[in-house]
Amino acid sequence: MSLPDLTTYDAVLFDLDGVITPTAEVHMHAWRVMFERLFADWGITPPYTDADYFDHLDGKKRYDGVAALLRSRDVEVPWGEPADAAERDTVCGIGNRKNVVFSQVLADEGIRPYPGTVRLLDLLDAAGVPVAVVSSSKNAQDVLAAAGVRDRFPVVMDGVVAEREHLPSKPAPDVFVEAARTTGVDPARAVAVEDAISGVASAAAGGFGLVVGVDRGAGARALTDAGAHIVVSDLAELADAVRRPLHPHDNPESTEHLR
Repeated sequence: MSLPDLTTYDAVLFDLDGVITPTAEVHMHAWRVMFERLFADWGITPPYTDADYFDHLDGKKRYDGVAALLRSRDVEVPWGEPADAAERDTVCGIGNRKNVVFSQVLADEGIRPYPGTVRLLDLLDAAGVPVAVVSSSKNAQDVLAAAGVRDRFPVVMDGVVAEREHLPSKPAPDVFVEAARTTGVDPARAVAVEDAISGVASAAAGGFGLVVGVDRGAGARALTDAGAHIVVSDLAELADAVRRPLHPHDNPESTEHLR
């Protein structure tokens, strides 16, 4: 099956972790370290596994993910407040505990964007196609800055904005729909790019014209079942599908260059 040329759409909205940067690996590591310690201290079984990350944490706001995973083990704790110290045994405290681990890894090791994603961003920029970030992470601004790509995205819909605007987590469509509105495009004429099952479901529910799943471990079948129209292993595949690099002097209203 031939892949679509994303420069023919009105905008492309990208998830962050696992799509722009390999921060999903850092998040996975931080969640595993934190929950393995917590489960051991509290005597929770069965043990934490990578399947828990994809089933309960990936793509969700941090506190929603904590609550979902604990609920899967029949554990309920008070929600608490976002300002809770990392030592507190509340949903917010546990989420903040994980963030301490994540922030330390990011500070120590930094982060580099996926080369295929950067190439696609270059092609979209040359074609004059607006781009935005739609991430559940409250660390999105720091990650984008650490990766050196913050200035590429005029619109960043992250966990901080979602909380301020009282928007529910993915898989609810609200964050993608609001990001499209802020970007000034109709979701039906836009692309959403996601690697998380919950994120794909969010974009599909939001009525996006093209939902791209990036398989970084969730599985192509699971992403398709969640609503992805196509699944790729890396965005280099979609960069290769752009018919030719455009230049700033090209007329974006003309379709001659796409034939």
